[in-house]
Amino acid sequence: MRRVLALAAVMTMIGALAGCQSNSSSTEEKRPASTAVVIVSGGDATTPYTGPDQACKTGLAAGNTDTALREYLLSKGYAVYTSPAMAGRGQVVDQTGFGPFGVCPVTLPENMTVDSTGSIDTAGEHLARFLNWLHTDKGVTEIDFVGHSMGGLYSRAAIRVLTSTNSPLKVRSLTTIGTPWQGSYLSDYANGITPLSDCKGDTFCETAMKGFADEVKRLMAGSGREVNQAFLMGKNGWNEYQSGVLDKIPVVLIGGKKFTKDGQVNPAVWPNDGIVALQSALAKDISDPVLPHRRCYTFDDTHSIYVSNLAGLEQKTALTWDPQVLDVVRKAIDDAPTALDGANREGCPA
Repeated sequence: MRRVLALAAVMTMIGALAGCQSNSSSTEEKRPASTAVVIVSGGDATTPYTGPDQACKTGLAAGNTDTALREYLLSKGYAVYTSPAMAGRGQVVDQTGFGPFGVCPVTLPENMTVDSTGSIDTAGEHLARFLNWLHTDKGVTEIDFVGHSMGGLYSRAAIRVLTSTNSPLKVRSLTTIGTPWQGSYLSDYANGITPLSDCKGDTFCETAMKGFADEVKRLMAGSGREVNQAFLMGKNGWNEYQSGVLDKIPVVLIGGKKFTKDGQVNPAVWPNDGIVALQSALAKDISDPVLPHRRCYTFDDTHSIYVSNLAGLEQKTALTWDPQVLDVVRKAIDDAPTALDGANREGCPA
């Protein structure tokens, strides 16, 4: 779901961002630079690499998903990195259109760059290489993951790689924002699992389903084919394969429910954030072996500023731009050392 919007919309977005930037003037006590937050963007995203003191000089410093989140966490004293992602194979290049950015500090090689249209496991391998580079080049030893959308799945795949290769990196926490733990209803439709009629006549929903299906047909393979119930759920599904990966890692799940329908509806579709149903974002049917310790938060938000713009809504209605969500992300990171001793499934669906 990518398209070029009017320049006026982009300028409005940049103007709103300017009010929340405070890179180096934080009064908060900073953590050691070796303990870093790594933000991982989602499917079909193009995101530049940024570091605590390095960002793109024109447009949105870290792309349309990560910029507000990055600026907020930097202002609170965290060392923050955004992992590079490209909508397709290759290195990240300057972007125009919606959420533009340019004159970026470092261009990392393809094997450290997530192909956000490719397979989940390949994305995890590339992300793990990036993380190991942070360790050797930047001295990072501990990581708090913040994954938006598919970025939550990419992070889990990378954690498995780090574990299986005995990486010296320690993962302190995982926070997922609008992540399709159980799949996206858009992919469910594209892969013949969910009928168009489950949109209940909602034009926004139907248009999104049809557009995603066209993209899946064009690409033939990759994330669009995998982010559905058939691939992720059930016996021998991808989630089951991840059993044990998160055993000692506290997880916070954040979901949006901006779009709702009254009456009898398919809970795999409604309510949703425009791309992911709430029950999927909150991992309702994910078993304890896969996700042992979780806390959940729900907001009246959309999946992204892109979805908010399509729906004619303000940017702050998007999960990664909502100040209330940013506060929850911060709390998840701060609580990580003691979270496993605290309440489990707090705020999560039964």
